[in-house]
Amino acid sequence: MTAPAAAEPAAAEPTAADRRRWARYLVEERAEGTVYQRLAHRRTGEEREILLSLADAERRHEQHWLDLLGAEPSRLPRAGIRSRLLGWMAGRFGSIFVLALAQNAEARSPYDSEQYATPAMRADEKVHYEVVRGLAARGRRRLSGSFRAAVFGANDGLVSNLALVLGIGATGVSSGFVLFSGIAGLLAGALSMGAGEFVSVRSQRELLAATEANEDAAASAADLDIDENELALVYRARGIGQEEALARAGRIVAAARAGVERTTTGPVSIHAGDDHEIVGSDWTAAISSFLLFASGAIIPVLPWIFGLDGATAVIVALVLVGVALLTTGAMVGILSGGPPLRRALRQLAIGFGAAAITYVLGLVFGVGAA
Repeated sequence: MTAPAAAEPAAAEPTAADRRRWARYLVEERAEGTVYQRLAHRRTGEEREILLSLADAERRHEQHWLDLLGAEPSRLPRAGIRSRLLGWMAGRFGSIFVLALAQNAEARSPYDSEQYATPAMRADEKVHYEVVRGLAARGRRRLSGSFRAAVFGANDGLVSNLALVLGIGATGVSSGFVLFSGIAGLLAGALSMGAGEFVSVRSQRELLAATEANEDAAASAADLDIDENELALVYRARGIGQEEALARAGRIVAAARAGVERTTTGPVSIHAGDDHEIVGSDWTAAISSFLLFASGAIIPVLPWIFGLDGATAVIVALVLVGVALLTTGAMVGILSGGPPLRRALRQLAIGFGAAAITYVLGLVFGVGAA
């Protein structure tokens, strides 16, 4: 005679701490759903649909905690500061920064160790992380070029001009000379950056124009005295494989001999216009680089512009530049998905390291001159 199966242990009665935890989960799910809804309102097409689907999933999780609580609690805790910040940013900016921050938030799901969360909810959170990371990656790709240029230009201005004014100031010259040096460094650096970008982009556009394909050979296809092999050489020279080149050439020759007029809008044309759009405008690049460098380079000079001098001006300049370096470093960390604090401190160390070297050199030359 077989023994009766042991009964499964009854679920423990939820404690007051459990209910407080469920209420906290409830407000966090609502806050996250609000973030995705606000982001969706600022998007169109596929991205909007994806974000609305994420908001629906958060509502399902919200309902789970409501069911466990039995009803809407009379008092609910406030959502965490991160969730409130994300909601505020999503409603006003809808930028890539919100998705990058949301990605970090989704990576730290508390449900893995929560006994009252369902397996489906745990799986949802992992899927949400991958979805948000994919959306953030789209934004990063769209932003990568312009953001790289902005960070590079502003930081170049910050670090180079801070190093310049500290190095000059350490020699013991007057505050007026330090101010003049800082303004001269700003203009020289900004003009150099702008001219460099102009030449770079203009040269790239000219290179693209020189390599733009034309269809002169295709227009002469009906007069070829052999077959499509010679026309195929044109396409092979453009980097197309041998088989595909022969197939294209065959279609061109057959159409030409049949009296079909080919135009440069046909399937074999290659336009450099799209490449030109990707490269951008030379004047836009030059002006942007000038302004970005100048926006960073003006910060170290501000104390001298407002009449400060000596150690006070140096300390204020270091504080202002330090805040700017920490901010840009944190922004890089957020966008790259890395730890913002580490990126911020790295940026600060690089900037202050360069300034310290020139300051020491200024002290050495100042002592030597004395």
